[in-house]
Amino acid sequence: MVQLTTGNLLLDRQLSRWYELKDHPVQLALIAAVPSGIRFPLVPAGRRSGKTERFKRFLVKQANAVVGQYFAAAPTHDQAKKIFWDDLKAFTLSCMHPKRPSESDRIIYLPNGSEIHVFGLDKPQRMEGIPWKGGGIDEFADVKPDAWEANILPALNTVNPLDPDYRAWCWLLGVPDGLNHYYDLCHKADSGEDPNFRVFHWKSAEILPPDVIDAMKRAMSLKQYRQEFEASFETASGRIYEDYSKANHTTERIKPHEQLMWMHDQNYTPLSSAIGVRRNDGKDLYLLDEIVLTSAISKQSAMEFVEKFKNHQNKHVLIYGDPAGKAGEKHGHASDYTDIEGVLKANGWRYTRKVKPAHPAIKDRQNAVRAKICTADGHRSLFVNPVTAKWCDKGLSTVQLQKGSTFQEDQKNEYQHITTAIGYCIDVEWPINKKVVGTLQVRGL
Repeated sequence: MVQLTTGNLLLDRQLSRWYELKDHPVQLALIAAVPSGIRFPLVPAGRRSGKTERFKRFLVKQANAVVGQYFAAAPTHDQAKKIFWDDLKAFTLSCMHPKRPSESDRIIYLPNGSEIHVFGLDKPQRMEGIPWKGGGIDEFADVKPDAWEANILPALNTVNPLDPDYRAWCWLLGVPDGLNHYYDLCHKADSGEDPNFRVFHWKSAEILPPDVIDAMKRAMSLKQYRQEFEASFETASGRIYEDYSKANHTTERIKPHEQLMWMHDQNYTPLSSAIGVRRNDGKDLYLLDEIVLTSAISKQSAMEFVEKFKNHQNKHVLIYGDPAGKAGEKHGHASDYTDIEGVLKANGWRYTRKVKPAHPAIKDRQNAVRAKICTADGHRSLFVNPVTAKWCDKGLSTVQLQKGSTFQEDQKNEYQHITTAIGYCIDVEWPINKKVVGTLQVRGL
């Protein structure tokens, strides 16, 4: 462990990033991969299990040992900055460098002449035109599928005339995401077809404490847990909500005193909305009614709602849904939500609009619903009355992925819209990703 005794506060802070790591045999083998001739180590390892930390340290050591240009990349510029920039400045002890890092270009200039570039692969052409010595790409499963063969590999295979025998290396890190391009490369490596590739895999449970793993099992669906924390290439085919079953059914009905949760997917036909309540101290979501109208507008849906629940005692409703439903407000026109809320107010209802200012990531929304359906430790907290909420039940039972996609929903299934509406609500109240952008709340008398 590094002792912080230099007297330079910033240097001490940067030195502290070199804390001791827990040894793991696969990780130690990974560190030895490039020196032993493996150009492309594939690292589909569990979340928070040290793969990115190992890469950062290896990258800095290599850049100090062999002069040249190196890179640390991610699917987007913002991701790359968040994952790498501050840590690499610390690991390289940048506060002591004669030439300070370029904050605009994201380049760290080492005293020996090496450079470390941090960038996003949303524009894969950023890889081209530089004689790289080595680097790594995190969240590789989310990089554009054709970027590896079209841009990345050609850039790594470009021979520097000043060093014709050197071959650039690249760690490919991430969590599996269906049977996509990352799976294909891992399968290629496992087959032994190309000795430049080798897979280095371990599970999060081999690194993280048991209480952390248990918490993740309680929070996630089994499929997501296997993918994220066991780094398993889960198949992307079949039903999106494959754990939904009769175990999620209920015969419960809405009680007059309960606060209604009204969930929308706007601008589609059929215009689909689900109605639920919270039970068990707010932990469980019960979907007990719905409004599904063909060739209708939001105002008509609101008229159906106030008629259906005209005798309901609790006249304060929570509204969830598609951020696009409020787009009309920017152009001076009534949005879907202001139309709905106008009908509610005219009929004596109060409301709170709980709609995010931007769409959640489709995967985050789906994973949040999966975790309510059934977590990895077998807990269910989403229940549907298949008699009073038939579309909710049919949607969760049948909606599939678009052919060839790992996350996009089949738009030909008319029940897909109500499952999307359910997802908007769950993503607000029980999000998988706790760091997502805040919810816009609009209250009405």
